Amino acid sequence: MIRNQRPDDPEGLGQFKAEFFKALAHPVRIHMLELLRSGERSVQDLQGELGLDQSTVSQQLAVLRAKNIVRARKEGTTVRYAVVDPLIGDLLDVARGIFNRQLIGTQVLLRELTRESRRQARR
Repeated sequence: MIRNQRPDDPEGLGQFKAEFFKALAHPVRIHMLELLRSGERSVQDLQGELGLDQSTVSQQLAVLRAKNIVRARKEGTTVRYAVVDPLIGDLLDVARGIFNRQLIGTQVLLRELTRESRRQARR
């Protein structure tokens, strides 16, 4: 929580939400969360699945940890990461549903524009 912020303060809550969504606003972090929603993974696991170097994976995990979206657990010399709240998976599913609807709407509009262009070309 941001310093001097009350949880019942609408402006503070808005800022908190904005910071939360900023943490999600990167394709690598979204992909990581998609992978982590099915269970814990180490940095090495994520590196292999994402095809990225260790420093990039660690940097992106640090952003997610800073916003309490993922947690780290030490297992011997390996650090394993997991999603803190399983509702993150629901959020990702809802976002995917919204994007799918937008894509369908765009496809319908494109078909309508194509039909209109053909009608005008025949005139």
